[in-house]
Amino acid sequence: MISSVSAMDWLGYLAATLTTLSFVPQVWHTFQTRDVSGISLSMYSAFTLGVLLWMVYGVMLGAWPVIVANFITLALAACILTMKIVLGRGGGR
Repeated sequence: MISSVSAMDWLGYLAATLTTLSFVPQVWHTFQTRDVSGISLSMYSAFTLGVLLWMVYGVMLGAWPVIVANFITLALAACILTMKIVLGRGGGR
């Protein structure tokens, strides 16, 4: 049986798309410039863990907008966090 996507799901997908896409310019800029001096290691560590937990929560609920958005956001945040750790050694920001 094929289930239809509800208006509430569409709202979730739209919100997820907008918030997830907001990370793309930061990742792109950081990747191009290799400048991680303005990125807080503690903030991005906490944020990345929080996004992982939101994704797990979405999996537990079976809420696909939450799962998809947080999976993509986790990948983007992990890229920034990895660049901060690799490129910003000793920066500690």
